[in-house]
Amino acid sequence: MKKILFIMMAVLCGTNIFGKGDRSLISPDGNVKVNIYVGKTIRYDVTYRDSLVVSSSDISMKIYGKNWYGVNSILKKVKKSSHSSVIDSPFYKKSSVTDNYNQLTFLFSDFRLVFRVYDGGVAYRFISGSDKDFIVEKENAGYVFPHDVKAYVPYVRDEGESIEQQFFNSFENTYRHIKINEMDSSRLAFLPVAVEVGGLKVCITESDLENYPGMYLINYNHSDTLSAVFAPYPGTTRQGGHNMLQRLVTSREPYIAKCAAGAEFPWRIVCIGRSASDLLNDDMVYRLASPNIIGDYSWVKPGKVAWDWWNDWGLFGVDFKVGINTKTYKAFIDFASANHIEYVILDEGWAVNKKADLFRIISQINLPEIINYGKQKGVGIILWAGYYAFDRDMEKVCRHYSEMGVKGFKIDFMNADDQQMVDFETRAAATCAKYKLLVDFHGTYKPAGINRTYPNVLNFEGVNGLEQMKWASLKEDDQVTYDETVPFIRMLAGPIDYTQGAMRNATKRNYRYIYSEPMSQGTRCHQLAEYVIFFSPLCMLCDSPSNYEREQECTDFISGVPTVWDETVPLKSEIGKYVGIARRKGDVWYLGVTNNWDARDISLKLSFLKGGRVYDAVVFEDGANADRIAMDYVKRTAEVSSDTDLKIHLAPGGGIAVKLTEVKR
Repeated sequence: MKKILFIMMAVLCGTNIFGKGDRSLISPDGNVKVNIYVGKTIRYDVTYRDSLVVSSSDISMKIYGKNWYGVNSILKKVKKSSHSSVIDSPFYKKSSVTDNYNQLTFLFSDFRLVFRVYDGGVAYRFISGSDKDFIVEKENAGYVFPHDVKAYVPYVRDEGESIEQQFFNSFENTYRHIKINEMDSSRLAFLPVAVEVGGLKVCITESDLENYPGMYLINYNHSDTLSAVFAPYPGTTRQGGHNMLQRLVTSREPYIAKCAAGAEFPWRIVCIGRSASDLLNDDMVYRLASPNIIGDYSWVKPGKVAWDWWNDWGLFGVDFKVGINTKTYKAFIDFASANHIEYVILDEGWAVNKKADLFRIISQINLPEIINYGKQKGVGIILWAGYYAFDRDMEKVCRHYSEMGVKGFKIDFMNADDQQMVDFETRAAATCAKYKLLVDFHGTYKPAGINRTYPNVLNFEGVNGLEQMKWASLKEDDQVTYDETVPFIRMLAGPIDYTQGAMRNATKRNYRYIYSEPMSQGTRCHQLAEYVIFFSPLCMLCDSPSNYEREQECTDFISGVPTVWDETVPLKSEIGKYVGIARRKGDVWYLGVTNNWDARDISLKLSFLKGGRVYDAVVFEDGANADRIAMDYVKRTAEVSSDTDLKIHLAPGGGIAVKLTEVKR
């Protein structure tokens, strides 16, 4: 059983004994309030400055063969407490996270229910009181919103599938901006989901997800209620799917989770932002995750990765046949070394196809030679691994490749978040940590705190990333509009393996998909700015080294941007329209803004800079003709200060990327 790790700073109310009743809890700043109603059922509502955010919503859990937690439950005690501390947050968007909350713990005869209220939202979790292992049949988590509010909904991608079929998905889709009561009642939405309530921005997600299935949301009857759905526990499975690397569920049990005595269940989170910008710097998921359990993490090195798959191993101007072979990867290593890029990845293809065996390496690859060459050049090697191949030999694979000198794994094609798959990712994180290996979970669900618990887990997909541009039309994937939406929602949950950095860029009129020579939607500066806006501790350079070498000025900027930060400051932003973020590492600031397809002029105050200081600004901005030729950009320099209003013209699909260095005088 995981321990509840918090410091009881002040007991605000003594223990009370009562049969049933209502309780309220207010955030430290007095703005957020949760009311909990305990009777035949347990309900709660949330307000912000007396404005209703979540209406009265039922919560409960059905224990298989036993009673419900939260239905006719016997309440014995209530404890109220406060907590204030600072969490060290390595490999995050800031170096430390404040953890200040007020808490109510309801002690029932067979379980506990904990509510926490932060300045930025509300969270609750159930904790079992059972001294024996047990099974959860179902969980009821409802979110009732005021009438006619709109949400940003990421449906499971394929339409026309049964709910059972939707549990097998890649967690990649663009957002539908629709009223909750107009949602498709036959389709699941994966987390996070953002809801507009009045002028507030509300985001629903979860944290400390371990030994339990992930949560989806659905609107069953065109009401104003979002209801939780969980994948049932797999009964039987078989190997199959993409290149025989996936687990296919062929039957399911009539329950969702097998649990150990005293199990603590995931935190259900309602994040509240007064504006969209507040969601860009939200820390609720990180705060509520279990602390680091691997001990020393000094060996974990975040950084950038020269990546092969997106550009289709697209080197040119070389005297050998490029492809999945030793010479190609040595050339990638040469590029990475020359540009101070920490890693090269060997993506799918280095192991024999359709064998799901990571010890069967194709004859064109001499892996020890590649690893040793990288070591000589100061470049680490990361290996791609399909789920089934990795899981079948996990301990042996990690031990063998760690001893060979591999630095980590990109594990792909899980495409599920039932309890078995969540357990796999926990085991993978722990086993990789044991052998000092980094992890990038691709083909996976959104992060839910495991990157705090296992700091060697640096990145996650669960994002409709740039890989879609290899096969998707603009009608299928309006990536530019998605780019102005995803930072407020999916990125709130944690890092995103979006894989930016395209050096072929296209306007809305000129974009087309080409699998082997892909391009991005939007301008060159849009791509550069994404290295500041998208939080990715293990961050890909998606394009070919040959293209980067022809665009050295942009490559130098990309290679210089940190991947973890000491401070993050959200700038004025609007969901679906434009995003602005400033981030600091040491004494250097970076600023990024990306724009949707509407040209606009904005002004950004640089008040986050130290007062009375002067900064050299290196600015990459859309060129005069970027509306016609997306690769058109201008690099200029300027002196700025905290009093500067930075005037910006953003082309359609445009952006701006700025490096700010203090002038020492």
